[in-house]
Amino acid sequence: MQAFANCRFVVVDVETTGTSHGRGDRVTEVAAVVVEQGAITDGFQTLVNPRRPIPWRVTALTGISDAMVAHAPPFADVAADLARVLADRTFVAHNAPFDWGFLGMEFARAGLPEALQGTPLCTVRLARRLLAHLPRRNLDSVAMHYGVHIESRHRALGDARATALVLKGLLHDLERQGVDSMDALQEWMARRAVVRKRRTAMPRWADDRGLGEGA
Repeated sequence: MQAFANCRFVVVDVETTGTSHGRGDRVTEVAAVVVEQGAITDGFQTLVNPRRPIPWRVTALTGISDAMVAHAPPFADVAADLARVLADRTFVAHNAPFDWGFLGMEFARAGLPEALQGTPLCTVRLARRLLAHLPRRNLDSVAMHYGVHIESRHRALGDARATALVLKGLLHDLERQGVDSMDALQEWMARRAVVRKRRTAMPRWADDRGLGEGA
């Protein structure tokens, strides 16, 4: 069993031209922060030329403009360096399917489809299980819960650093519940998923009345 203290994590965040890599959106910035033995270090960060215009709404949110990425490298030029940082580490992101999906597409375009291996760890999914009392589990809400200040919100490095600190908070909470390894975490998540499914399948109050409550 691999205890959290011995795990090698890499916390990733990407900024993009939109929300759908399947519809042609591309990465404009990527950052990867390494978390090992409780220490957080910057592993990789760069702007990326997406080879397509950045919508004004995205620029308003992220501050990343066409002019900023005009002389940035295309993803293919940085793919190998990023792949080295990701190698042999557990991929972590807040809403991991989004970041994993975009990077998978970009690595495939760059001829490195094997760069993403294993199963990503999603801090949103963990927060939904551990912090169910919060009205929202977006990065702002979860970071506030753990007292994490986000520098440069909606920029890849700022969000990745904040997510790394959130990860440490979530793992600490898990350890307090006796979940202290990746194997134990997988079992815990599977049990929670079963419980959640059972609760969802239970009749609601309106259904109960339909079974004869007011007869």
